Amino acid sequence: MILNLDKNKKTVSDNYDAVIIGGGPAGLTAAIYLGRARIKTLVIEEMIPGGQAATTVRLENYPGFPEGIGGAELGSLMEKQAKNFGADIIYDNVIDVDFKNEEKIIKLNKREIRSKIVIIASGAKPRKMHVPGAEEFEGKGISYCATCDGPLFRDKNIAIIGGGNSAIEEAIFLLRFVKSIIIVQDLPKLTAEKILEERLIKHKNVKLTFNNKILSINGEKEIKSISVEKTNSKKKMDIPAEGIFIYIGYIPNTDYLKGHIELDKFNYVKTNENLETNIKGVFAAGDVCKKTLRQVATAVGDGAIAAFMATKYLENEGG
Repeated sequence: MILNLDKNKKTVSDNYDAVIIGGGPAGLTAAIYLGRARIKTLVIEEMIPGGQAATTVRLENYPGFPEGIGGAELGSLMEKQAKNFGADIIYDNVIDVDFKNEEKIIKLNKREIRSKIVIIASGAKPRKMHVPGAEEFEGKGISYCATCDGPLFRDKNIAIIGGGNSAIEEAIFLLRFVKSIIIVQDLPKLTAEKILEERLIKHKNVKLTFNNKILSINGEKEIKSISVEKTNSKKKMDIPAEGIFIYIGYIPNTDYLKGHIELDKFNYVKTNENLETNIKGVFAAGDVCKKTLRQVATAVGDGAIAAFMATKYLENEGG
């Protein structure tokens, strides 16, 4: 269903100067900048404002919020700001695009949107595990979102697979519900920021284990354990767990772009320093791009740059 969230309830057009695919921090920042430039702008978001950031319980490294801010709250504020500057926002899935001509076509489930420029900001989704038991127990003991499912694991002994910022942030959040947590990391150390590691290890009901190759997730009707092989010794062992949260990276949301734009070997959108893609009039921003650091702060910076360059493009092309 398409929702028209424009504050004046006007009908959403099929023709725009700029279309932004994705309503996370990058896309909404771009919408704010384009709206202030008085460019007719549409944001197409698949789920909720804020994108993947909206699933984060608390953001503490985004400037301007000394006490931190909830990801969903930040997404909602960004959405409101974009609408205040005139951006239209609809909720729908982009299923295909046509970038062959000067006028770009974005194909949704039941309509087509045409635009002079496009900013791709469709983000990335959590990478799933592909070992025996992972598919069978998804949604039945395996989760990729502590914010969504944490209360379902109250008083249980759980495992978190991964050792980056997302894994440790979610572990700290889950401690308010669960009985104990074991961190199952494939590397010889955590890769999360030291401040997060310090907060985690001060809890007595947390255990860390390293150099683990996941072999399988075991159980019948419920999860019972994780089978691992030590990468340094090749020793195999079972780690007891009643629930599992998986944080092993992300996959870019670019399936709809394949064959239409240049992607790297991991299917991230390739851009230059101005966030221009290989297609004239098409830009990209945020976690969907090939980049070194994927954070809300960098996504916001990308959105601003992409919108600025898109504005210059429209001016130079007579838009």
